[in-house]
Amino acid sequence: MAQAIEEHVVCGPGDGPYAVTTGPDGALWFTMVHSGRIGRMTPGREPTGHRLGADTGPTVITNGPDGALWFTEYRAHRIGRITTDGRVTEFAVPTPECGPFGIATGPDGALWFTETASDRIGRLTTDGEVTEFPLPRAGAFPSAIAAGRDAMWFTMNQAGAIGRVDMDGRITVHDLPTEAAAPVGIAVGQDGRVWFTEIAAGQIGSLDADGRITEYPLPDRSARPHAVTTDADGTPWFTEWGANRVGTMASDGTFVLRSLPTPGSEPHGITLGPDGAIWTALETGALARVTPGPGAG
Repeated sequence: MAQAIEEHVVCGPGDGPYAVTTGPDGALWFTMVHSGRIGRMTPGREPTGHRLGADTGPTVITNGPDGALWFTEYRAHRIGRITTDGRVTEFAVPTPECGPFGIATGPDGALWFTETASDRIGRLTTDGEVTEFPLPRAGAFPSAIAAGRDAMWFTMNQAGAIGRVDMDGRITVHDLPTEAAAPVGIAVGQDGRVWFTEIAAGQIGSLDADGRITEYPLPDRSARPHAVTTDADGTPWFTEWGANRVGTMASDGTFVLRSLPTPGSEPHGITLGPDGAIWTALETGALARVTPGPGAG
C-alpha cells in the first residue's frame, strides 16, 4: 500500500510553519510564525514566500470572502490580508497588545478573530472596520475560531469552555465537563456539529445542536491534540502536537492515528487540501499530506 503520509519541505526548520489553509487559487497557503512570512505551495512546484516582518508572528490563516487570504499577526497585534499575487495590507486592532490568534470568515461575510490577551472577539469587515465584543469572563484566553451556519464558535482555552458569538455580538458560553481541559482547535462540520481539541486533557470534544457536549479520550492522554478540521464527509481530523501524529475519529468514536515520518516534527494547523487530502503544517519546516491508509501507533 502507498505511503500514508508524505512530507513536503517548504522552508527552513527555524521558520516555523504553523497554520495552513486552501486558498481560492487552489494552492496551500501557510504562516511561518518565527520568520514572519506567508508561504504558498502547489504540490509538485517550488514553494514561494512573502515577507511581513520578523516581529509580526503570523499565526492562523483563512480563506477570505473577497478572493484573498486573511491572517492574524500575534506579535504585531494586527490582522493581515494577502492577495493571491502577494500584495499585503495590514489592519490595526483598536485594543492594544490584544494578541490576535484565531481567524475565520463568518456567515455575514466579515472576518472574525480572537484576542487572546484582551478577552475579546473581533469582527473586521473587508473595508477595514473593526468591532470588538468583550467576553463575559476574564482571563479566558480565546484561541481558535470557526464559522457555523449563523454564528461563530471559539475555544476559551483558560476558561475550559466553548463560546458562541451570534452575528449581533451576543455571546453564549458552554462549560466543558472536564476541568482545566484547555481547548485550542475548533471546527464546524457540515451537519453543524462543533469539534474541538482539549490539549491539556488529551481528548477530542464535540458539541451538538442541542448544546450537549461529548468528550472522547485519546489512547494517549499526553498527546496534546492541537488543531482540528473536518473532511468532505464531516469526519474530524486532528494533530497530536505532543505525540507527532495525525489522527481521525470514526463515527463509532474509535480513533485511527498515523505517526509522522520525521520525529519531533511538531504538527500544528490542519486543513482539507485542494486535492481532497488532509494537510498539516509541521513547525520543523514542512507540510505533510495525509492520504487514506492503515493507522500507526
